Amino acid sequence: MGDVLAGIQATWEFDTDSVLIRFERGIRTPRLFQSLRERRVPHTALSSVTLTPGKRGTVVLRAVPRPGADPLLEAAAGQLKDGCDPYRLVLPAERETLAEYYADELRARLGPDAGEPADRFLVAAPEAPMRFKAYDGRASFDGDRISFRWFWTGASSEKWKAGDQTFPVTELSGVEWRSPEAFEGYLRLVPRGLEPTGPAEGAGTGLGTGPGAALCTGTAQSVQPVAARPTRADEDPAAVIFGLGYGPVHESLPFAAAVLESVRRKQSAPAAATPLASAGRRDPADIAERIRHLGELHQAGLVTDDEFRAKKAQLLAEL
Repeated sequence: MGDVLAGIQATWEFDTDSVLIRFERGIRTPRLFQSLRERRVPHTALSSVTLTPGKRGTVVLRAVPRPGADPLLEAAAGQLKDGCDPYRLVLPAERETLAEYYADELRARLGPDAGEPADRFLVAAPEAPMRFKAYDGRASFDGDRISFRWFWTGASSEKWKAGDQTFPVTELSGVEWRSPEAFEGYLRLVPRGLEPTGPAEGAGTGLGTGPGAALCTGTAQSVQPVAARPTRADEDPAAVIFGLGYGPVHESLPFAAAVLESVRRKQSAPAAATPLASAGRRDPADIAERIRHLGELHQAGLVTDDEFRAKKAQLLAEL
């Protein structure tokens, strides 16, 4: 398409396989949009396109993402207000005809799986490193590890006793985010083996329904014995809590989305490599084919250097 549609607070640039959403800067633009700056949304990540009347002489063009396609929305779990929805483009009512044209063009480009949940994230997550100040500590994420450093003025005695915390992404099964605009907002990591059996006190119930919801609620398979988990987020060393001016949406939600995407990616890499080493066949041609496939996974970034070397040595040992 190659066209540009400028709206209020954002501009959509239409490419042959995606829509590039660029958010405007300004005092009227939500800070979440300014934090995101821009997002490229593949057509394959969309389930539908709508055009509806807006407020005060406007119309709203909205691209509806497939469940599980966007880590930001999976982490938000339905808690974003309409004004902070990055998939809404608000336009003056006199541009309704033009908006309808682009809506039809987008609908014509929806993929064959538009009606199905996505089996992986199709929209890029915000990039690490990231950090933000919560009420009881400072959270940081370097792409591999999440660290919580407690503030003596806000952290509970339980957190002080536990000490500052560092969580490798590979040891997590998910992340829970409750908006700071709600009562008792928090960001809570879910270590493997510590998945909750029910909603925590003060936890939200709208945790998403797409494939990413399992990670948001920590239902991935455990690799450690299930242990008790603190009921309250302010007592949980794997959580930081929000307060007025601490952990705002534009800082804490992109952080949660980046962690969620990294958890999903780290979990999928070993799963993709496991079948290569589990069959135990001794046919040289089969071993060579499996090593070739392993090399492709390594080049695609789905298998780490250490995993590649270990699995390759294991396969060669089967000859």
